Amino acid sequence: MGQLPAVSNVLPVREYLLVALTAAVVTFLLVGLVRKLAFRIGAVAYPRQRDVHVKPMPRMGGLAMYGGVLGGMLLAHQLPVLRSAFDFSYDPYAVIVGGGVIVLVGVLDDRFELDSLTKLAGQVTSAGILVLFGLQWLLFWVPWGDDGEGTGSLLSLDQNQGAILSVLLAVTMVNAMNFVDGLDGLAAGIGLIAATATCVFSIGLLANNGGDVGAYPPALIAATLAGACLGFLPHNFNPARIFMGDSGSMLIGLMLAAATISASGKINYESVRATDVLGLLSPLVVVAAVLFVPMLDLLMAVVRRTRRGESPFSADKMHLHHRLLEIGHSQRRAVLLIYLWAGVLAFGAVALTLFDVVVVVWCLGGGLLLALLVSAIPRLREVRRT
Repeated sequence: MGQLPAVSNVLPVREYLLVALTAAVVTFLLVGLVRKLAFRIGAVAYPRQRDVHVKPMPRMGGLAMYGGVLGGMLLAHQLPVLRSAFDFSYDPYAVIVGGGVIVLVGVLDDRFELDSLTKLAGQVTSAGILVLFGLQWLLFWVPWGDDGEGTGSLLSLDQNQGAILSVLLAVTMVNAMNFVDGLDGLAAGIGLIAATATCVFSIGLLANNGGDVGAYPPALIAATLAGACLGFLPHNFNPARIFMGDSGSMLIGLMLAAATISASGKINYESVRATDVLGLLSPLVVVAAVLFVPMLDLLMAVVRRTRRGESPFSADKMHLHHRLLEIGHSQRRAVLLIYLWAGVLAFGAVALTLFDVVVVVWCLGGGLLLALLVSAIPRLREVRRT
């Protein structure tokens, strides 16, 4: 690593867009090769009772997405501006190595259907790699401990506490994205929305830090992930020609966790007013919004299955997307509805940290109301008929 980070007066927005576009193009071009490989080695999803697809479908799409991430990272490494993200931080290397491990685990699962404990071990290993490279969440603002001054205080975690928290966050994100991957284009679209929102948030942090190149990595990680999801989506949207499989959904979860944890260490708490609670809690707000839909699905599945005396990792046909299909939405409409919910929440949370809170809250409320009404259209039609 280099010495102290330098400061740039110009935000490298165009460079991030170029990196995302490169990741998208590489992913798009690799999908055809991965599709042929999946058929050749038998990494194929055959229709089951709980599945929505009706014909054998190749998996391992995450392998193409990882190739896109590598392509975007390689370009960023060659660009004079974004090269600083590698010179002053190990975060991009953590994503490359940890992402490679989790994609390998996912590919093995796509081919051989590993048991849940083996997959969990792979997820923890990948998250541990992030920690070993220094990606840890170590600092929180809390509203107490201010000695009566009303400014709150910073809660600093030691290395062990930060490691445990970071691994738990990464594994939770990985499994949340894995659980939500049930309809054509669903996980790729949510990954694109979440990564884009995280990238915008990270660029906002970069601007608040005066262009400090030490804050480059989170936006770079999110931009490459957004590009990979964008490049994969044309092959995966209904009707899909390939599934991303666990190799793709777990990669999305891990990279979202990496971008979020990286961003958490880039907040300049000295420049944020103690009364600006949203600014101080912005990483947590963005994480909660980005993961609201997949986490809600995950929690409902865990509660539902444990109440039946089953393993939390056992499969069923009661996920949110299944429920949308049951009330009368088509596959495409169900996916677009979940996009709408995820987009309103994720970009609404990011906007809260960047713009006037009152205006954003009104817009966010209107967006949520619209999403609720559109989701309820089939039920409203049934009520009218009866």
